[in-house]
Order: sequence, then structure tokens, then C-alpha cells
Amino acid sequence: QVQLVESGGGLVQAGGSLRLSCAASGRTFGSYAMGWFRQAPGKEREFITGTNWSGSATYYADSVKGRFTISRDNAKNTVYLQMNSLKPEDTAVYYCAARDGYYSHYHSQYNYWGQGTQVTVSS
Repeated sequence: QVQLVESGGGLVQAGGSLRLSCAASGRTFGSYAMGWFRQAPGKEREFITGTNWSGSATYYADSVKGRFTISRDNAKNTVYLQMNSLKPEDTAVYYCAARDGYYSHYHSQYNYWGQGTQVTVSS
């Protein structure tokens, strides 16, 4: 069982930066692949980035590639999402998620979810 808690969201101007954190409980955190999703009002939940258990393999959606960076610190049971050059279209609720095996683009394949943190980017 893994419990995930996101933090770090907020209001930022376009071009600014935020770093989201996702703290996990449970001693098996280091064995899970992690993903970050986001969901804007009226839109489907979107997979934006994922990493394998060690952080050696990552994926970025085109919408965030070159601006966002995922990283993890297994000693601290935490995964991070550094978001730079933020745009108004990045406004959404951001969720971290964990699953056994490799990261997946499909939210239905994740076993554990955080409660989400709101990111609002003003123009």
C-alpha cells in the first residue's frame, strides 16, 4: 500500500516556475514507477511525464518536453516535477501516481494516486 501526497502547487505568472513534490508512504516506494498527470476543467486526465523505479528512464509528453523535469529521491520517498517556462495552458490539477512495473501513459493502469494540487498560470 502506498499513499501519495502532492504539494507545491499555486498561482504563478506565465514564464515562471514551480516545483511539485509527491511524498509517498510505504517502504516499497523505490520499486514503483511514477507518473505525473494533469487535468484541466472539462478535459481528460493527461499523462505528462513518467519515470521508472530508479529514475534512469523518463518520458515527457510533447506539451511539456523541454520545460518540465521529473526526478525522484527514493531515499526520501519523493518524486518531483520541476516546471519551468509555465504557460496559461499548463493550468490544471496535477496528480502523481504510482504503479508496479514500468510507467504507463494510461491513468487506469496506476494503482495509487495523490489527491492533486492546483497549478494556475496567469497570463
